[in-house]
Amino acid sequence: MSIPTWLFIISLALRIHSVQPGKCPKSCMCDTIKLTVACVNKNLTEVPPTIDEITVKLDLRGNDLQELPTEAFSGTPYLTQLSLQNSNIRRVKEGAFRKLGRLVILNLSNNNIEILYQESFDGLSSLKQLLIDRNRVEEIQPGAFSQLGFLNLLSITHNQLVYMPNLAFQGLQNIKWLRLSHNSLNYLEIEAFAGLFTLTRLSLDNNALQFFPTETMTRLPEVTRLDLGYNPMTYLGEESVSMPKLTQLFLDHNSLQDFSNAAILLSPRLSHLDLSHNQLRVLQPMAPGSPKLTRLNLASNPIYCSCYLRPLREWAIRERIRLTGTCGGPTHLSGENLGAVLPAELRCQSQEAMMKAELEELRRLPTLPTTPPPDKVKCPVNCDCEAQNNHSSCENKGHTKIPRGFAPNTRLLDLRGNHFHYIPANSFPGTAEVVSLHLQRCKIHDVEDGAFTGMKSLVYLYLSENDLTSLSPDAFKGLPHLTYLHLEKNRFTQFPKGAFKLLPGLLALHMENNAITKLEAGILTGAEKLRGLYLTSNAITTIAPKAFDPAPDLDTLHLGNNKLNEVQSETFSKAQSLTELHLSRNPIRWIGAGVFQPVATTLKHLYLDHMGLEKMSRESLAGFGSGLRSLLLEGNQLEELPDLSPLSGLEVINLAENPLLCDCPLLPLRKWIEQVNLKVRATCGHPPELRGQRVKDVHVFKSCPGENPPPAQNPKITKPTKRTVSAQISPSKVTKIVQAKGQTRTNAKPHTLQKTTTKKRKSV
Repeated sequence: MSIPTWLFIISLALRIHSVQPGKCPKSCMCDTIKLTVACVNKNLTEVPPTIDEITVKLDLRGNDLQELPTEAFSGTPYLTQLSLQNSNIRRVKEGAFRKLGRLVILNLSNNNIEILYQESFDGLSSLKQLLIDRNRVEEIQPGAFSQLGFLNLLSITHNQLVYMPNLAFQGLQNIKWLRLSHNSLNYLEIEAFAGLFTLTRLSLDNNALQFFPTETMTRLPEVTRLDLGYNPMTYLGEESVSMPKLTQLFLDHNSLQDFSNAAILLSPRLSHLDLSHNQLRVLQPMAPGSPKLTRLNLASNPIYCSCYLRPLREWAIRERIRLTGTCGGPTHLSGENLGAVLPAELRCQSQEAMMKAELEELRRLPTLPTTPPPDKVKCPVNCDCEAQNNHSSCENKGHTKIPRGFAPNTRLLDLRGNHFHYIPANSFPGTAEVVSLHLQRCKIHDVEDGAFTGMKSLVYLYLSENDLTSLSPDAFKGLPHLTYLHLEKNRFTQFPKGAFKLLPGLLALHMENNAITKLEAGILTGAEKLRGLYLTSNAITTIAPKAFDPAPDLDTLHLGNNKLNEVQSETFSKAQSLTELHLSRNPIRWIGAGVFQPVATTLKHLYLDHMGLEKMSRESLAGFGSGLRSLLLEGNQLEELPDLSPLSGLEVINLAENPLLCDCPLLPLRKWIEQVNLKVRATCGHPPELRGQRVKDVHVFKSCPGENPPPAQNPKITKPTKRTVSAQISPSKVTKIVQAKGQTRTNAKPHTLQKTTTKKRKSV
């Protein structure tokens, strides 16, 4: 007779519980039914390596993790929720969350993260919520969120952001709500929010914006709610707000003293305007053609209820607008609700004639028709389509031909992981509204001319991780709005010159991890508006002097991990908008004078780390001043450095892992370190007795000429002693002696003071 079902289930459960405790890390709590692990407030310094592979929810709050290394969670690939709050995390290394392709919610709040690096969130292809609140984030590197295509909510509140660069949120093609409240933002670049075509809510309250960022906001076509409360704005001029779908605008707790009646003229759907807690004394009716507001909040403004307010009150009654707030004067109306004061009561002295007996009859607004329920969404066989989000996916379905028959309102089309091999002409009929197209890992080796014809709304095109070796000039025909093009991890040996002539709106081009060997003149012809060019990890040995000339707006250039052995100033002669330059991990041994002179006034971030760099000319940083924010030189072979004193605006500098010669030629660096309010990682490599010590801690510099000279013992012999030393050992000869690392290179006669100096150096 068979075992009863209930008895079998009990025995199976007992067996699971008998085995599972071995998989539960020490000091953690594990639920084998819900597949959760909680290691809260355990002072852990690393992610426990023995967490069960099938865990779906991991809670590591309240620990001391400091740094999340690459693939920190590779042993738990099934996680859907990860909590890392209050864990003293200072850095998230590139690829830290790689292999967490199922993670939906990631909480990094209440840590000490300062920089969001380019690949910090690589691998989180399913993430929908990312919380980074209450950290110390002051920099978002371009591409930091490029892998988060399905993210709905990004929250970076209560951080230290001051400036938002162009393309800061590149890759967030499904974002709904972006929260940047409680930072110190005072300037937003025009393209700061470029590409966020699905964003519906933006929170910028509690920042330091002094003006309404008109041009920046015009790049947000779908935003319906904009929070700008608690910013120090004093005035909104005509047509300041130009947002086609905006319905709610919050400008409360600013310092507004004037608000143009045409300020919202170009936001036709605005219905709720909050101007409470400002300094407005009077407000005019909105200009003809302005949106039909339903609510206008003027609470806590010193509104003076005189005849000058009468037009606003009449307009509010006529348009049936709910007007909230109270009168701040005159005395007889002070405290009265604005919505209750009759226009006839709004008088000025000697203006009795303005009173009228009756108000015109209120007009009723027509009732808007309700939207009929949508029909069943169209979807090809072996694909999944969501009507609510306008997403269609045929990912990893084994297709050998491009599926057809998608709904005409599809906006995101995901075809990655199939076997198309080539993309024929007119492969995507009826997809005119697609914004993002994913074709990664499809074994594509050829794209025919006109393959994407008709995709007039396409902004993001991902052709990464395929077998492409070349592209014809007409490959991207019919893509007038393509902005972001990903061609990384293909098999290009030559830059596809001429392939971008039909892409006038291209802003970012990714060609990392190919095999390109040289960059010729004119490679960017047609891509005149290009802002970001990413060529990391190729095999580039030479760059023609005019390679980047066709793209005068280029501001980000990544050339790291190539085979360049020199830097020439002609390379950047026309790149006069460049703000970020990566040359890391190239075999460059020498940087000559004035190499960066053409871009010195615009460059903010310069990466020269891990190159084996042996020497920098004294004038290699000529032209740089307060504009440079980051300078990375770690991992080189430098013994000396050029003068850094002009770089008064530096916020980040790294000189670690250089064998610095701690002797008199390095004295200017030592003095500079003492003067700046920066954390400078610099250690001695020579002489041997000082190796490993921090430059700012060693005392060898006290014996250098001009640095704390010994006091004179006898006034009568002081003057002749100085004259004798000056005659025998000039400062240049002293420098030569020091550079010889202890080997005497002068024939000057010994002198008492000279002997004393030698003894001091030996004792150190």
